[in-house]
Amino acid sequence: MSTVLYETPIFGPVHSRRLGLSLGINLMPHDGKICTFDCIYCECGFNADHRPRQPRPERSEVAHALESKLTAMAAEGRLPDVLTFAGNGEPTAHPQFAAIVDDTLQLRDRYCPKARVSVLSNATRADKPEVHAALMRVDNNILKLDTADADYIRRVDRPTGEGYDVEHIIDTLCSYGGHVIVQSIFLKGLDCEGRDADNTGETYVGPWLDALRRIRPQGVMVYTIDRETPDSALRKALPAELDAIADRVRALGLEVEVAY
Repeated sequence: MSTVLYETPIFGPVHSRRLGLSLGINLMPHDGKICTFDCIYCECGFNADHRPRQPRPERSEVAHALESKLTAMAAEGRLPDVLTFAGNGEPTAHPQFAAIVDDTLQLRDRYCPKARVSVLSNATRADKPEVHAALMRVDNNILKLDTADADYIRRVDRPTGEGYDVEHIIDTLCSYGGHVIVQSIFLKGLDCEGRDADNTGETYVGPWLDALRRIRPQGVMVYTIDRETPDSALRKALPAELDAIADRVRALGLEVEVAY
């Protein structure tokens, strides 16, 4: 069972497959997971297995911890390439998310102006006005869209709230006017219901490409699982499959990164 949980509020730096030397910002408790998805491939495990007892960090705690870490890294002569909102759940679910983004941008400008600020989000709250405005201010607004198929999302991404609508999510991603990077995972194996979780075939890839045509993102991240998953029946997509999908994204005139 996967149980990777991150320190709060700052963790790393770690070498990200996609972002470089990344200093993580975790807005969820260090002892558990709070997320609006319950993905069967999440390295942090299933939501029910990691109910936190501690509160989320406050805005002032995040700013203080980030400044302390950046000061120490500057003294070592090793500054991050990116400050990444990620960790034990959905970062935009923090009630002070927008204000914390503003603090982070100010500290970035003071200590490591060449670093980018990134947010890894499942897009469930990307339509909220204050979240939308904050995501427009960061350098890398990375929003998840694993498929355009509602049943697949129900089985694999497993939204925890009522009324998740993938068409609404796609419309929300369109509303960013291109200031969005679409992040999509491709899998093989079986889901928790014993059903096929392979989304590398035309049934899923074709409609997903149609969604990208509508969204016109600044970039696309195509990847597969890298660490242990709570659903042990999942498998990595093959490099040739990821490359074939990436080639079709490039044919749309979009930039794409692939992480095997």
